[in-house]
Amino acid sequence: MVILIGIATFFSTLLGGLFALRLKDRLHLVLGFSAGAIIGVAFFDLMPEALEIGTKNHSPFFITTLIAIGFLIYLVLDRSVLLHGHHEEKDHLRRGSLGAGSLSIHSFLDGAGIGLAFKVSTGLGVVVAVAVLTHDFSDGINTVSFILKNKGERDRALRWLLVDASAPVVGIISTLFFTMQESTLGLLLALFSGFFLYIGASDLLPESHHAHPVKWTTFMTLLGMGVLYAATKLAMI
Repeated sequence: MVILIGIATFFSTLLGGLFALRLKDRLHLVLGFSAGAIIGVAFFDLMPEALEIGTKNHSPFFITTLIAIGFLIYLVLDRSVLLHGHHEEKDHLRRGSLGAGSLSIHSFLDGAGIGLAFKVSTGLGVVVAVAVLTHDFSDGINTVSFILKNKGERDRALRWLLVDASAPVVGIISTLFFTMQESTLGLLLALFSGFFLYIGASDLLPESHHAHPVKWTTFMTLLGMGVLYAATKLAMI
């Protein structure tokens, strides 16, 4: 059953990325949706989960501090990537890889979460799997959007999409060989909340509005957040 869920996460992510590639001529709208979706993942999925798990061993203040640290770590990495490059195209490619890599690591943690949940009980595993599957489609959109936005070619976007789609499968398989402490998972989720807030608010959101009609890109951002909110709520039922 766990393997079938892993296959489902792969195809859900892959379909989302292919959808984004098909609409690359409307990239500003895709970026608007992607910005809302990434911010939505941070607010409606990662933060609540980090607080729920993390506060079993740490204070809420400590968890929110980690979220802020995650934001600042990504900011420093982003600025450092640009400082090491002398050509604008290479700078964009590095930034694209940094963002897509972060999204892929998050997908790996999603898969690990599924595998670890099934170790506790089948019921919990199914709940976690549903939660992951509901936002995997947008994960694919987000990965492709970030590469295209940073001047990456279609082939580069496809390669990163395959990495992101495979990541939850690898995450599930990895749990056959290790067990992650629940408290550690909560801390990692807090850090990734900060990462995603930076990616969405400081990079994708401004870029989606640049030289394009604000009305429609704003609508797509709200739609992206709304879709993630609804998906997260449905997963809790």
